[in-house]
Amino acid sequence: MQNNPNGPYDDVFNNLAKIVEDIVKNMPESQQARVIGYTIITRHTVDGDPEIFHAGPPSDDGEVPYEIVETDDELFITADLPADPKNAPVAEIEPDQVRICVDDRVTTIMLPHPIDRIHSYYRVHRGVMDISLRKVRIE
Repeated sequence: MQNNPNGPYDDVFNNLAKIVEDIVKNMPESQQARVIGYTIITRHTVDGDPEIFHAGPPSDDGEVPYEIVETDDELFITADLPADPKNAPVAEIEPDQVRICVDDRVTTIMLPHPIDRIHSYYRVHRGVMDISLRKVRIE
């Protein structure tokens, strides 16, 4: 295994990600199966917080990487936040877009459907932002 400056186990976790992807592709009804982000927690550090390794190559194009999943009534956005931000990450939810703001990075996501801001929310936990957006019912 080569020495990687991001973490000694990054190559192992990248290989694990490929294995999981292959398993999902070969499952019955794989068109409906999805793996949306994941975090592998390996051990606790001296200060008691777990050490977290994210699989996949790091991207530094200024955008916060995210994925969107849509159901009949909701949109779910999962964003992978940069490690150790200086300020608390924020999601600015508008009827037609969401802006994810982390320090000097701002990622704007145009939404495919209008959403109800009052019944939409976000949560940040262990480097991942989960945004739940309720669609506006059009009758």
